[in-house]
Amino acid sequence: MKQHTHTRKGGVRVLLMALLLSLIAACSSAPSAEQTAQQEPQVQTVVVTAEIEPLIATVEVTSTPAPAAAEGATTEADTSAEVSTFGPDYTGPFSTPHPILSNLQVRRAIAHCTNRLELIESVYPYLEDGQKEGLLINTFLTSDHWAYPGDANITLYPFEPEQGNALLEEAGWTQEAPGEVRVNEAGEPLSLKFLSTDATFRQTWAAVLEQQLLQNCGIQIIRTHAPGSFVFGQSTGLNRRDFELAAFAWVGDADPKGSTLYSCDQIPLPVNNWEGQNYMGWCNEEASRAIIAANNALDREVRAEQYGIVQRAFTEDMVSLPLFNRLAVEAISNNVQGFRVDPTEYYFSNIEEWTLADGGEELVVAMTQEPDTLFTYVNASASAVNLSYPINTISATSYDYDFQAKDLTQLPTIENGSATLIEVEVQEGDIVWSLSAEAVELAPGVEIQNADGEIITYEGGPMLMSQLTVTFEYNEGITWEDGEPLKQADFELGYRIGCDPDLGRVSYAVCESYEDVEFLDDRSYTITYRPGALWSLYSVFTLPFFPSHQVLADGRNLADVPAVEWASLPEIAEQPLSTGPYRLVAWEKGQRIIYEANPNYYRGEPAIKRITVVFIPDANQAVAQLLTGNVDVIGNQDLSGPEVEQVLQAASNGDIQAFTVASPTWEHLDMNLFIR
Repeated sequence: MKQHTHTRKGGVRVLLMALLLSLIAACSSAPSAEQTAQQEPQVQTVVVTAEIEPLIATVEVTSTPAPAAAEGATTEADTSAEVSTFGPDYTGPFSTPHPILSNLQVRRAIAHCTNRLELIESVYPYLEDGQKEGLLINTFLTSDHWAYPGDANITLYPFEPEQGNALLEEAGWTQEAPGEVRVNEAGEPLSLKFLSTDATFRQTWAAVLEQQLLQNCGIQIIRTHAPGSFVFGQSTGLNRRDFELAAFAWVGDADPKGSTLYSCDQIPLPVNNWEGQNYMGWCNEEASRAIIAANNALDREVRAEQYGIVQRAFTEDMVSLPLFNRLAVEAISNNVQGFRVDPTEYYFSNIEEWTLADGGEELVVAMTQEPDTLFTYVNASASAVNLSYPINTISATSYDYDFQAKDLTQLPTIENGSATLIEVEVQEGDIVWSLSAEAVELAPGVEIQNADGEIITYEGGPMLMSQLTVTFEYNEGITWEDGEPLKQADFELGYRIGCDPDLGRVSYAVCESYEDVEFLDDRSYTITYRPGALWSLYSVFTLPFFPSHQVLADGRNLADVPAVEWASLPEIAEQPLSTGPYRLVAWEKGQRIIYEANPNYYRGEPAIKRITVVFIPDANQAVAQLLTGNVDVIGNQDLSGPEVEQVLQAASNGDIQAFTVASPTWEHLDMNLFIR
């Protein structure tokens, strides 16, 4: 394989592969997830690894004249929209356009007839008006996200029932009197089945939505609230597209991702074994190309441009109505200082900066959920990752829907020279990264992406592909709690164990995309990916490291223990050696975890010397202990029910501090465009 040494920045690199981003939590300690469906009360993570060929046919629906727009805002375009799915000869399930929802005017009417602020009021009545408005969301990204294109570049749907009624009239749905269900020319009612979970939270706002749509516009919805096991089941509910309207939540983070949600080849169908999360059956060709391009481009500006294309189409076609972000609340005593509130980062991420106003050295944190292990390779739950922060080196943080270097000297990028993208010559027999997201031997018939970003089927002979190389460098002085400095052998051990098939990880896709890993010294290494493997999150795909010098209680050296045993090692699962600001000194299962300040922390020993995390399953009891002074901190992961109002009232009285923020979890209403 020959290298062409000139470098190339950015460019749209289109790879048809599902990005398996559950790896960030293990690789960089920053929270991660593909936007994932949320059950009650926990988030259900769905990772889709299969892709199918785009299946295309077209159903034309007409639009309506654009109403008057607010200055700087975009409303409905006066052009026809297309909703596509399947192939032109496909006649199986879901090949028939939905008799109501395939009409763009109806979908837009639903959006205009929905008073989202009133929905927020129904579940968060104690919030001030400004706080409620701060929870509104217009696309699948928040307005402060780096990839949000701005209100002027998307279609907005303010609460305008007059506009909604006009759209319905033009679509042929008439109404004899306000509040009555509209009917079409055949006398059939404008009635839609609504599916969601049986969580009290969602039943509350859905009941309000039902009344709104009927009273405002004559749209009837018939609600079914089923257990999460049905809504998110492998062979029921969403995964079988067994709904007309469906309400649930996605969880966003610093990287938008979304390829499994909005690309044409991710529509669940019997013919593709129900793979994908594009439950609406939405296939906008331009948006589909853009979402794939955005997930595989390396240049931030290019990615933002492509995500802008997707959001423009997403809002124009109105196949899924974003409703509001969930509320996140942090509650802490008035004595705690330095606590950082953020929607996309765990609250322990800056724990070394916390102090107590009275000069005290002990602090108590309450958590409602206790993990079974701190080995996040096998348990990447929010509680496990958060509890691992005090004892870990954190390569990068993910504050404010973006990434920042913490224990790395910098995030490696093509722009700053720590990463390079070169063209290499490949030929038959070389190992490359294929469009099916696999390391394969290049042979005729293999689909790849060439150096120009073109998707081709290899036919033989030499050709050029792009190859990514990334160098990571950690800050000087990182030391294990026993005083042993971080060294090259620790990274070598992390690489060997982290990519060992016997470890039991969900996916090894990133490991398999490595062509070479070169360890440069005790704090830096270089990863060279296989030609064609262009991960959009390359700057945070770090290697783990483990204490290669550690001697276990059974007398073995950690470096000699096979990967298959690691998950059950107490020194890994329950009391791992620390390089962070604290060291774990005791874990009394079912009761508490105790941390003490790490005297060998390379940034200096933190001011708070002892932190106790107590596990209190009942959030109301946790709040009661906060108000009596027995607890100092309760994070947003543990405050989501009626106790939130009590916390905010106590804060308004000056008894505690409480911070509200729009959670990255957002409620939305999906519209199924086809019927069986």
